[in-house]
Amino acid sequence: MSGAQDIPVLTLDGPSGAGKGTVSRAIARKLGWHYLDSGAIYRSLAIAVLDRGIALDDVDAVAAVARSMDLAFDAGDPPKVLLDGVDISHRTGTETVGNAASKVAAIGPVRQALLQKQREFRQLPGLVADGRDMGTVVFPEARYKVFLTASAEERARRRYKQLKEKGEDVSLARLTTEIEERDRRDRERTEAPLKMADGACFVDSSDLSIEQVIERCLALVQA
Repeated sequence: MSGAQDIPVLTLDGPSGAGKGTVSRAIARKLGWHYLDSGAIYRSLAIAVLDRGIALDDVDAVAAVARSMDLAFDAGDPPKVLLDGVDISHRTGTETVGNAASKVAAIGPVRQALLQKQREFRQLPGLVADGRDMGTVVFPEARYKVFLTASAEERARRRYKQLKEKGEDVSLARLTTEIEERDRRDRERTEAPLKMADGACFVDSSDLSIEQVIERCLALVQA
């Protein structure tokens, strides 16, 4: 895209459950910018792979699905994710899909297949992108970068509350273990491991409200 490098980007990277999605969507609305939920791209791929009965470690087959799937975002309220024209929003937040997404995201050819799809979201007047490697790999030249995190225990408590409100029977101890395992897998993977980008602003949301986190990120852009 001509002039794409001149379009401002705010990247929010960090582990699962740090609040990146809520914060990113709020900032995008306040700024009037486009929004990219890279995690939803990987979760959508996980759903496509699971629905086809493909093994998560079948690199060629998973990469082929990544290249061929038709994915679109509806930024309405609530936002929707459309996979091959079907609304899968109600499925993207499950723990099964989240864990599968973390596994397929560790596959190099899969990340390469999805890289250009993510970069195409960079359009005027600007983009807010959240994920694990937005500031390190996808948009390394981004003007604004934030690394948003929280303790594993706090993130597990937040997830536990969300799932309980949906009526799901969950274990706080199991959620904490799964989050710690996902963190380890994301940090140690060969392709685009989870780490703070050079020049990123570090924000620990463990003891902050969503509003406080949003204000810190907005201040970075509006400075």
